[in-house]
Amino acid sequence: MQLNLANSANPVYRRRLWQHRVGIALSIFAMAIGISFLLWILAVLVINGFGAIDVAIFTQTTPAPGSDGGGLLNPIIGSLLMVGVATLISTPVGIFAGIYLAEYGQESRFAQLTRFVTDIMLSAPSIVIGLFVYALYVANVKHFSGWAGSFAIALIAIPVVVRTTDNMLGLVPNSLREAAFALGAPRWKVATLVRLRAVKAGVVTGILLAVARIAGETAPLLFTALNNQFYSADMNRPMANLPVVIFQFAMSPYDNWRELAWGGALLITFSVLGLNILSRLLVKTSKQ
Repeated sequence: MQLNLANSANPVYRRRLWQHRVGIALSIFAMAIGISFLLWILAVLVINGFGAIDVAIFTQTTPAPGSDGGGLLNPIIGSLLMVGVATLISTPVGIFAGIYLAEYGQESRFAQLTRFVTDIMLSAPSIVIGLFVYALYVANVKHFSGWAGSFAIALIAIPVVVRTTDNMLGLVPNSLREAAFALGAPRWKVATLVRLRAVKAGVVTGILLAVARIAGETAPLLFTALNNQFYSADMNRPMANLPVVIFQFAMSPYDNWRELAWGGALLITFSVLGLNILSRLLVKTSKQ
């Protein structure tokens, strides 16, 4: 009790206490502003997009200009195909690169260069990656395609998986690695069967976050997959996808197109939200 009274009479203590209170208040105020804008965006999205969600949006293709009705079957299928292929490409590449960085990151200059390039790719604008794939692939084959779109968004997903895997493996206690080495396990088995297995939930979380990151990308697909008004599962041809269709329909003069754009935006938003919730549940489960 006497110590508390002495602290309250100390001017330095009182000044620091007020600084702490002001900092907490400003932090709560900033958080409230951010949450308010987020809730505002979600409310507008739900109000405008919920009316477009019906059976037709999943069973009919995009309508022609001036026609009524229509749906988003072809862009939904196109997005699922391209995101699926990109995930199949980025997952093994990102995991093995992350394992390499975690195991040899302090011993090899090439590993340090890889980590540096990965950090650059994480912050690179997606439109630059789209232009890169366009110049490297689309310009040479002379046509847009779903493969080009998958390669572009895979390049966006790979650094996310790499950094997540690298960080997760760094959390494994050294005692676990030393115990595996003491039993005579080779280094590659320690990395894959011991360290990776110990943090598999975190690695899966990184993969889900990468999928959520690429699900709504528009700029790279404008230069690679472009669009297709008709249903097509041919990955070697221009392919419809939700982000580009939303971009085009939102600026159109047709009411049903704009309504479909709101519906597509709602689908992507709640898909990404679901992936983020699932990733957090996996992290929570792994900590228990």
